[in-house]
Amino acid sequence: MKIIITKNYEELSKVAANEMAETIKSNPKAILGLATGGSPIGMYKELIRMNKGGEIDFSTITTVNLDEYVGLSGEHTQSYRYFMNDNLFNHINIDKKNTYVPNGLAENIEAECKNYDAKIAELGGTDVQLLGIGNNGHIAFNEPDQELVAGTHLTGLTEDTIKANARFFDSIDEVPKTALTMGLGGIMKSKKIIVIASGEGKAEAVKAMVNGKISTNMPASMLQMHRDVVVIVDEAAAKLL
Repeated sequence: MKIIITKNYEELSKVAANEMAETIKSNPKAILGLATGGSPIGMYKELIRMNKGGEIDFSTITTVNLDEYVGLSGEHTQSYRYFMNDNLFNHINIDKKNTYVPNGLAENIEAECKNYDAKIAELGGTDVQLLGIGNNGHIAFNEPDQELVAGTHLTGLTEDTIKANARFFDSIDEVPKTALTMGLGGIMKSKKIIVIASGEGKAEAVKAMVNGKISTNMPASMLQMHRDVVVIVDEAAAKLL
């Protein structure tokens, strides 16, 4: 793992955007694995700025997202499809036909998961995968458990994750309890992985991810086995390293 410690979230966002931009510049047909949540918003704003300034071009880029809530349509303001459109895709020159997010309204969830993995394989896999990390060490919606699933799958969300996501909804009762998520196997197949984390609340998880024992009870620790991981954290998130 390569560890980059930045002074604050603003600097973190710029460093992460530059890492992603290098992939885009070196491969105009790159497959980008993208993430949602609070952590990447600053990075996406920086990528938008770079695109509008002519520094990077998304016209031949393809993106694949990690996860989606079950039961929310892409038009729902808290769906991850809506998040990606609102925070990135609507503001750059990307063909939305080349942006993939699991379908949370799929009638056959098992088939949707298999088809999603097949589409990623057909694309040739992701050249770079962006990840955040949950307070409990989850990546995507791969929660701490006795076992982890390799492929895209349906998963229940822990109470901690539901509480953490409740800030985006009018009430905690509205937070979906299940999601479709790319599995650890799919994530680990990416040629490169970028992990971003900000704030003191992530410090324990970052420490366990970087220096802890590899365990399914700390899914992010699995990243220690990947050949090319860049961890970008601000000083608060890095305080226990």
